[in-house]
Amino acid sequence: MDYRGKKILILGMAREGVDSLCYFLKHHPSLEVAAADRLEPQKLGESARELLKNNPQIRYFCGDGYLSAIDDYDLVVKSPGVPIHLPEVEAAFKKNKITSQSEIFFNKCPGKIIGITGTKGKSTTASIIYAILRRAGKKTFLLGNIGEPMLSYLDAGKKETIFVCELSAHQLYNLKQSPTVAVLLNIYPEHLDYYNNYNEYILAKANIALHQSKNDYFIYNSDILEVNAIALKSPARKIAFNEYNWNFSGKTELIGEFNMQNAKIGAVIGRLFGVSDEIINGAIEDFKPLDNRLEFIGNFAGIDCYNDSLSTIQESAVAAIAALGERVKILIAGGFDRGQPFDKLAVAILSGSIKTLILFLPTGSRIWREIENQAAILGKKERLAELRYYFVKTMEEAVDLVFKNGENGSICLLSAASASFGGFADYADRGRRFKECLIIRAN
Repeated sequence: MDYRGKKILILGMAREGVDSLCYFLKHHPSLEVAAADRLEPQKLGESARELLKNNPQIRYFCGDGYLSAIDDYDLVVKSPGVPIHLPEVEAAFKKNKITSQSEIFFNKCPGKIIGITGTKGKSTTASIIYAILRRAGKKTFLLGNIGEPMLSYLDAGKKETIFVCELSAHQLYNLKQSPTVAVLLNIYPEHLDYYNNYNEYILAKANIALHQSKNDYFIYNSDILEVNAIALKSPARKIAFNEYNWNFSGKTELIGEFNMQNAKIGAVIGRLFGVSDEIINGAIEDFKPLDNRLEFIGNFAGIDCYNDSLSTIQESAVAAIAALGERVKILIAGGFDRGQPFDKLAVAILSGSIKTLILFLPTGSRIWREIENQAAILGKKERLAELRYYFVKTMEEAVDLVFKNGENGSICLLSAASASFGGFADYADRGRRFKECLIIRAN
C-alpha cells in the first residue's frame, strides 16, 4: 500500500481512529493527515483530545458537516463505528477511497494472523486461543475488537509472531485479504440497523475466508447453513470444529456446551501450531470467563445471579438458559430494538422452568407478544398462564423485582437478547449497572 503524495483522512476518532492517526503520525510524518468525527473536540475521549492538542497541524472536522471533508482527501481510513450507508461514505466506497485499520494491518503484518469472527463467542474464543499460545511460549498478541487496536502492534511483530485478532463484521467489511488461520463460529441476524439486510451482514463476515490461499486454514461450524456456504467458497484447508475429535475431561470455569465448543477451537489451533494437549488442557483449566459473558456475580438473598449482558441476540440468550438449566427462574431480557426475531427465545422460555420475566422496553413488549404467539402455536396456554412478566425502564426497577420474585436456590439470569443502547451506554454498562444494583439492594 503506497501512501506517497496522498492526503489522508482518519474518519472516526474512537479507539481505532486514534490508533490509526498515531500510526500515520509515526510512520508517515510528511503526509498531510486530518481527522473527522461528528463529536466536537471537547466531547471526544481523553486520548483523542490529547492527540489533537499535541499535534496542532492535524486539521479536525466535526459537527453535522464532518463528512464533507471526505471529498478533499485521497484516502479515508474509516473506523468501524462510522456507518457504511451514509451517502458520503457510499460515494467514497464507489471511488475506492476508503480503507480501514484492518486492511492496513493485514497488508503490513510481518507475522501470522489468526482471525476469529462470528455473531457470538468470538471474544471468548480469541482469548482461549491467546491463552493456549502464550502458555506454550509463543510470541503472540491479542488484538482487534476485543480491546486492543492493531496498528500500534505492527512494530513489535516479527515473522514468527502470532497475532490473534477478534474481527467484527464492521472490521471485515470490504476487506480484501484473509488471515492465515480463519475461524468462523456462527452467523445469526444482528446489526440489521447497520447493514441494508441480513445478506449484506453475511457477506461482510465472509471476508474472513474468501481471500485465503490453499495453504491457509479455515475452521468453521458445519452445522450452520450460512457458514457452510462460506466454507464452500474458501480455497483454504478446512476443519469443521463441531466434528473435530477432542474431549476435555478436566475442570474448567467455562459454562455451557457453546463455551466448550469455543475451547475445542482453541485445541484445534493449538495443535496446528504444535502445542501439546497437556499445555492446551492446562490453559483451559486455568481460563477465567470474560466479564458479561455468563459471568457469575454472586448469591444475593439465596439467588444465584448471572450476568450475560453481551447477549444481544436471541440465540445467545437461548444458549445461556440451556447452559444454566432448570434452576433459571428469573430472566431479565429486552432492550434496544434492531428488528431481530424472538421466536427461539419464546420457545425456550415456554419449554423451560422460568417463572418470572423482567423485560426492558422497547423489545420487552415484542418478546412478550412472541411468547403469547408461540404459546398459541405450541398449545402451551397453561404454561403461559404460569409466567409473571413485568416491563421496566431502569435496572433499579429490574433488580427490585428480582428480590421480590426470587426463590431460594434459584438462578436469576440477565441475558437480554437485545442491544443495550437507549438506557445504557453499551453492554458493559448494562452489566455493570446490574452488579451495582444487586450489591446496593442487598445491603
